[in-house]
Amino acid sequence: MVPAQSPVILNQLGPVVGERIAAHPSRPTVLTHEAGHAPWQVPTGVEVLLTRPLIGWEEAPAAPPTGWGKGLRWIQSASTGMDFYPPWLLGGAPVVTCARGVSAAAIADYAMTAILTVEKRWETIRLTGPEDWRRETLGSISGKRLGLAGFGAIGRAVTERALAFGMAVGAVRRSGWAEPEPGVEPFDRLEELAAVSDHLVLALPLTAATRGLVSADLLAQAKPGLHLVNVARGALVDQDALLAAIESGRVANATLDVTDPEPLPAGHPFYRHPAIRLTPHVSWSAPDFERRLADRILANLDAYARGEPLRDVVDAGTGY
Repeated sequence: MVPAQSPVILNQLGPVVGERIAAHPSRPTVLTHEAGHAPWQVPTGVEVLLTRPLIGWEEAPAAPPTGWGKGLRWIQSASTGMDFYPPWLLGGAPVVTCARGVSAAAIADYAMTAILTVEKRWETIRLTGPEDWRRETLGSISGKRLGLAGFGAIGRAVTERALAFGMAVGAVRRSGWAEPEPGVEPFDRLEELAAVSDHLVLALPLTAATRGLVSADLLAQAKPGLHLVNVARGALVDQDALLAAIESGRVANATLDVTDPEPLPAGHPFYRHPAIRLTPHVSWSAPDFERRLADRILANLDAYARGEPLRDVVDAGTGY
């Protein structure tokens, strides 16, 4: 990669990120994405594209448009997951990088909040008047088993917090366990982990191999009373199977920051089910998100300006 001295960058991430990037020592020319233009409509001469999901990529054509990628050297996504983008975006050129780990702390905080909300029965003990005053027996997370499906930056951040609360942590990951992770019991199969977990957090990417991973068969093998927390992608879960498992009592609670589709249609049973908590895909949100994202992009722009390898490159084979 041999970049120009003053790269031309198309910014689709908003003014906060744009202002930070424009001040980079490489003196980039930062163009603003024009309203009404599809995100893949990149002007001639642009070599860096800063983009994010849900700005029209879901309507991208099945094949790359004529002239796509000409002159582009680097695409930076504001998300970790790449499933919102068309497959041709990961065709190998230009190089694509993601925001791996930028939101890990915020998502881990959300996951622990969900676990504490269930164990401490927050919705039950909240007082709305003196008539609600009563004694309740609350749960505890100390000594409980946390299962992690996926052990990247989010899994590590959740583990750090869970261990501080005295939880036992087990995890499965696609790449296996060449070396032990401190405080984490390795599992080879998700079914084995679900069978012993009190709380199971999904923190893995959506790929062809993981779609529908949380199936009726897996839920049938789960520890009775399981609390499922999904901070990854809705399509990881067979939602009909999850509802059936909750109705049967096998699964006690589900906290879902993601669903398939988003949002769920009006009248969907998840909205009013007392054992299901839905949030609008906000687990990543934090006051410093844009600052952290800009810091990550600037670090990569440093490397780009020097002609060095970029970090957090997306593997076209795995899709993340």
